[in-house]
Amino acid sequence: MSLEKRPPGLEDVIARLGLEPHPEGGYFRETFRSSRTTDGARSVSTAIYFMLPAAAFSAFHLIGSADEIWHHYAGEPVEIHTISASGEATMEILGARLEEGQRPQIVVPAGTLQAAVNRGRGFALCGCTVTPGFDFADFAMPSRDDLLTRFPQHENLIRGLTR
Repeated sequence: MSLEKRPPGLEDVIARLGLEPHPEGGYFRETFRSSRTTDGARSVSTAIYFMLPAAAFSAFHLIGSADEIWHHYAGEPVEIHTISASGEATMEILGARLEEGQRPQIVVPAGTLQAAVNRGRGFALCGCTVTPGFDFADFAMPSRDDLLTRFPQHENLIRGLTR
């Protein structure tokens, strides 16, 4: 009689990867910070694990002067919503189902608002690589009111992806 191997659950993955709550929503842990710097102060690259539980979202935020590359590792697909400085909104699906138009990597350019939504019933395990490296001094999470003032044409999206 063989024991059926069950996939790890949310709490198991959080514990195994040492994840902590993230200010945007979800859970994370920094896994890499380059010792090389761009100007003597900022790392050239950083990487994190990022997990979104079912029905969770990462609120709209931006990294002012760094590009962010999202990677899909396991679990549910994730909607990546962006709003450019000029007000253009887009949505791409981060995931493994290429035949459904999903992509295993999505790039969010520097200075672009971004939010993420788990599309499924289980967790989504992703990674994010930031270059130059992530620095909280370059991070902003604008208020709902600020975003509604700047982008009133995206009211439903902003209300749904801010706290």
